[in-house]
Amino acid sequence: MLYYKDFIFAFISTVGFSVLFNVPKKSIFYAGLTGGIGWTIYMYTKDITISSTFSVFLASILVGILGEIFARVDKKPVTTFVIPGIVPLVPGYTIYLSMVNLINQDFNTAAKFGTEAVFTSGAISVAIIFVTSVAKIMKR
Repeated sequence: MLYYKDFIFAFISTVGFSVLFNVPKKSIFYAGLTGGIGWTIYMYTKDITISSTFSVFLASILVGILGEIFARVDKKPVTTFVIPGIVPLVPGYTIYLSMVNLINQDFNTAAKFGTEAVFTSGAISVAIIFVTSVAKIMKR
């Protein structure tokens, strides 16, 4: 399957969030690349694996690595690239589905979507912490 449309849309949305988060103009392109590549890797690994949480974990590791690389290249803080780059991976729709099912008193489905959102958020956090820790160890 071709993933160029996924990349383009994720790139555009990441650029939009970069503008919203006041990323310097020179760094917006790098932040867009980070988000676009991260989302494309997520979609690819989601197609070849069963677990979407594992796919988010792998994509978040890549976003963290790209953030570290672009921070060195552009001489900006890592968060300039990681925060906008991680936005496409945030489980907003899953949280929305959890809340809708909770309101409709479908508690089993709400719990299913809620736990998926929690695990996805945890995978993002653990991946970013892992990459940051490894980068600090390698820097010494």
